[in-house]
Formats: sequence, C-alpha cells, structure tokens
Amino acid sequence: MQVVREGYPFVMVPFVLGLAMIVVSGFGMISSTIGILFILVALFCLYFFRDPKIEITKGDGLILSPCNGTVLEVSENETEKIIRVFLSVLDVHLQRSPVAGKVLSVEHKSGKFLKAMDPQAHIVNEQNIITIENENTKYIVKQIAGVLARRCVSWVKPGDVLNIGNKIGLIKFSSQVDLHMPKNVDVKVKKGEKVIAGVTIFATLNKELV
Repeated sequence: MQVVREGYPFVMVPFVLGLAMIVVSGFGMISSTIGILFILVALFCLYFFRDPKIEITKGDGLILSPCNGTVLEVSENETEKIIRVFLSVLDVHLQRSPVAGKVLSVEHKSGKFLKAMDPQAHIVNEQNIITIENENTKYIVKQIAGVLARRCVSWVKPGDVLNIGNKIGLIKFSSQVDLHMPKNVDVKVKKGEKVIAGVTIFATLNKELV
C-alpha cells in the first residue's frame, strides 16, 4: 500500500518508539503496553495516509470529485454551484483535480478550527483555496481545516498544468473540501452520498448553457 510522503513521520516515529520501548523494557508489562499503543498509532497513521491506486474516470465534460468523503451540501447562488464534502478520519485524505486545466492561484487563508461539519467552517476555518482554469471556466477547490485537521497541504503552484484526477494536495486528519463550479453544470451527486476522488462524477458541463 502506498503512503503519501507527508505521512512518513507520523508512521515511522511512533513505530520506532513503540518497538524500542518493547525491546528495551525486556517485554515488561507497562512498557510493552505503551509500546504496543505506539505501534497501533503507527498502523492507524499508515492507514490514514494511504494513497490507493485508482482508475480515473474518463469522459468529455466531466467534473470529478476532488476528494473522498460524504457530501454535506449541494447548493447554488447567483454565480456558481457548490458541493461541500466531509472527510472523516477513515477517508482517504489526499485531493485530486476535478478537471483538466491550469492552476491560476493557490491562496492560504488563516482562520479558526471549528468542526468540519459546522455550518460556518467553510467561512471562518483555516483553508487553502486552489483556483483552476480551463477553456470553459474557473473551478475552485477549498481545502478546509477542522478541529483535528490543523494543516492543509497544497502540492501545486500557479502555472502548473493539470490533467483531470492529478493529485493536488492533502489535509491532515478529519476535514472538509468544497468545490465551486460555474452555473452551467448539471450536478450528479446529492447530500449524504459517498464520493471518491477522481472516480465519482460530481457534475457534467451543460453545453446548452455554455
């Protein structure tokens, strides 16, 4: 199983400490128990930072999910449609580009660390805002920190050219990801639906409205 590079310290440090405590203690009860707990933490981090192999969904006019998780909300306003997704600690936490295009900007916004499911989290929490443009329009992926997620990591920079499904970042522990899309899309997911980054079709372009 592949692990994202940011996960290595979270896996190796508790694993080495746990193994050392077990060996040095001569398998004493207390030290061995603590050592086993460290190793269990390492195994959880190995699972959390996993990078599973997937087959990117192909097709014209597709807008794919940028993350794994559960759809919190599907909404729209005068200028865009928005899908918000909650990522539990059991979900894969790396993000992928929902479309092919060029990265226009990557903006870091400092803020609070409310629970990811809080209605105000997408407004006031710390987040990275990644704007991607293609021949059709702009798409905005927001990596939003939560009460446990204290770090949003972006792997892209302005000027990068992306294929649909390319890896673009990671959020460490439970969190939220929002995708802002133009009005001329037909949304294909609903609240409560489980989605997979690079696989689930979030929406399709409505060419009649382009």
